[in-house]
Amino acid sequence: QVQLVDSGGGLVQAGASLRLSCVASGLFFSNYAMGWFRQAPGKEREFVAAINRSVRSSSAESVKGRFTISRDNAKNTVHLQMNSVKPEDPAVYYCAAKFIPSSQGMSVPPSRDYDYDYWGQGTQVTVSS
Repeated sequence: QVQLVDSGGGLVQAGASLRLSCVASGLFFSNYAMGWFRQAPGKEREFVAAINRSVRSSSAESVKGRFTISRDNAKNTVHLQMNSVKPEDPAVYYCAAKFIPSSQGMSVPPSRDYDYDYWGQGTQVTVSS
């Protein structure tokens, strides 16, 4: 049974940093691309960042230069380092996993939510100004 457990959310001041984590179990982690998505109230879920099994990563324009995704295959964990948090960043943040064949391991990781196979329960990020 695949399980993704998101954590690390909370209240953070604008301009500060926060680190989200997602621990995966029940899958061979290194064969999966991992992504972070977020959903604010009244808005659709949107792509934040993703990292392929080859550690090639991509991120949304809105977070480029501020958020960094990384993975630790030994710990089945993906992180989202959020720096210079802005008032427009509050949302529930979800991690997601998608199986990637080895032939596609060097490609840009997927950024569409419907491409992903498994989802975490989400962790709330709130920003105070």
